[in-house]
Amino acid sequence: MDDKSFLIEQLHLIEQWEKEQKRIWFWEKISRLPFVLLDRLTPAWIHKKMAQLLDELGQYIQTGGQYLVNKEAVLSTFYGVPTLHAVRSIPLQRMNEACETLIAKRKTFAMYQGATTGLGGAFTLLLDVAVVLGTALKTLQEIAIVYGFDPHEKEERLFIVKCLQFALADVVGKQAILNEWTAKNERQTMSQLQGWREIVWAFRDQYGWKKLFQSVPIVGMLFGAWTNQTMIHDIAEAGAMFYRKRRIIERLKEIEKAGAPA
Repeated sequence: MDDKSFLIEQLHLIEQWEKEQKRIWFWEKISRLPFVLLDRLTPAWIHKKMAQLLDELGQYIQTGGQYLVNKEAVLSTFYGVPTLHAVRSIPLQRMNEACETLIAKRKTFAMYQGATTGLGGAFTLLLDVAVVLGTALKTLQEIAIVYGFDPHEKEERLFIVKCLQFALADVVGKQAILNEWTAKNERQTMSQLQGWREIVWAFRDQYGWKKLFQSVPIVGMLFGAWTNQTMIHDIAEAGAMFYRKRRIIERLKEIEKAGAPA
């Protein structure tokens, strides 16, 4: 079992990260100015694709749909163990290392994918949007498995979508989520998640400005690589922090229970 002092230290690092998320950066403030203009300039076929992604996200929440990952493959890749129950006893440091390896791979994939679609400019933009959303959901599910949680359960898929919502939210949205996300009621909040449809629109808004230059061939190759990698980094970081926090809290409860008098 992990040392209690190490778990508390890790928890403090996560809490510090949460505080930093409540600060708004200059770039984020600027990047959210032209949404109305971008919405007016967005062709109808892109709006149609966003509506399709909305349906797919709803299907993911309900059943997992096409985005559901193979648990056994992830377990075999990172730990060589057959069940999530076995993962839950793995030291936190090893979990953290596996998570860092996973995120690095997903960021590299997103970078090359963004560069490839950037070559085609506006013609490949829709494909890029769909692939990045799929990569984000797959990455968050894999992070869940790395920390011993099962994305095949609907409650975990709600949690994953909440992580995605947090990563794409503005500073006000982040503050609202963090204020409601306490160790005491976190699980209840996840089961009562509502308004998930706003995630696709937040995805579109966040994507719109950052992808503006990707509609220009060649220039879009470099910009697409950078924006895709950055987006997956932000989403994966949020998922890693929140899942790590849940695992730490559960470990601390186990330690307290083990130390309690019979």
